[in-house]
Amino acid sequence: MVATDSGSMGRRIAQARGSAGLTQEELAKAVGIDRSALAKIENGTRRVSALELARIANTVGERIEWFVIEAPPAVVSHRNLSAPGTASPLIDRILERAAWNTEFILSHDDRLDLTSPATQPKPHTLNDAEEAAALARRTLGFDTTEPAFNLSSRFSDAGLLPFALDLGPDAADAAVMHLRQGGVAVVNGHLQVGRRRLAAVHELGHYLFAEDYSVDWQIGERDDDDMWEARVDRFARAFLLPSAGIQHHWNLLRPQHDLRTAAVKAASRFRVDMSTLARRLFELCLVSQGTAQQIRQFRTTRADIVELNLLVHDELAAPHLARAYEEAVVRLYRQETISISRATDLLFGTWNEDDFPGLPNLPESAVRNLV
Repeated sequence: MVATDSGSMGRRIAQARGSAGLTQEELAKAVGIDRSALAKIENGTRRVSALELARIANTVGERIEWFVIEAPPAVVSHRNLSAPGTASPLIDRILERAAWNTEFILSHDDRLDLTSPATQPKPHTLNDAEEAAALARRTLGFDTTEPAFNLSSRFSDAGLLPFALDLGPDAADAAVMHLRQGGVAVVNGHLQVGRRRLAAVHELGHYLFAEDYSVDWQIGERDDDDMWEARVDRFARAFLLPSAGIQHHWNLLRPQHDLRTAAVKAASRFRVDMSTLARRLFELCLVSQGTAQQIRQFRTTRADIVELNLLVHDELAAPHLARAYEEAVVRLYRQETISISRATDLLFGTWNEDDFPGLPNLPESAVRNLV
């Protein structure tokens, strides 16, 4: 939907300028207008011309449609373990762009199916979170013991398109947005693979529960039942480390190996980070708190990979786009619904023009009609 309201556009311009770290004076100079004119644009008392808007977009590093098209109606959640509650404008911008792109594709491609599964009840206790994880695993086609691999394709089957892009160390871990049909999730590809997977499943929880994000400053500190984000994190751990699976595997490993080797093998099998493994083993009463603290300090080395014959799979490595999403973009390009430049833009610049298939030449009659 086009946003024609001057006030709304002005607020977006002010927001983009702030995110770019520019003063009104600096942006006005770059655009070629007086600071007072920019101030009026931002407060909605002066309309911005198309040329001025193009210059503003170029200066602040935004796309023009970000200013003129309303974002899809959505519920947004973030996961930021390192700094809970802090703003993350970069991931918000990428998430909004992914939502716009997906809505565009859905309106032009009837083969992209984002049929969402039935919304799961919101877990009110940690036991509820465990049951919700078991239900989610069944919904996505996992049994009660196996590791959860190929998250991207499984998420897509559930109507949630994942995008993993390197957003740097200061952005949130992940975010999710519900769309009119399905949803999109952005994972910060700067994270290590175990933390990427945990963040992605955390957002899957928000997607399935269809809940607003609530800031929880104690996440990672306590597991009280009244803490919503702690329950979503419990859901994520139970999804990646199902109780029956990790208990069986740990009970096989521990008698055969020292603590470190057992932890490295278990973390590798289920593709989780040591912190997540330690937390899960402790909450399932498989290790003491002191042992869990020891496990948190372990790190998997290259020597471990070689000597223990570990399988390495860098899941959701940046840049990563959902395969179903990429296929839809290629279909639109082949149908000549979109140009090659539009296709590369929809693919977040992760494809070069040489990556696209050649298109057949138009027949002579079509050329004459076009002319």
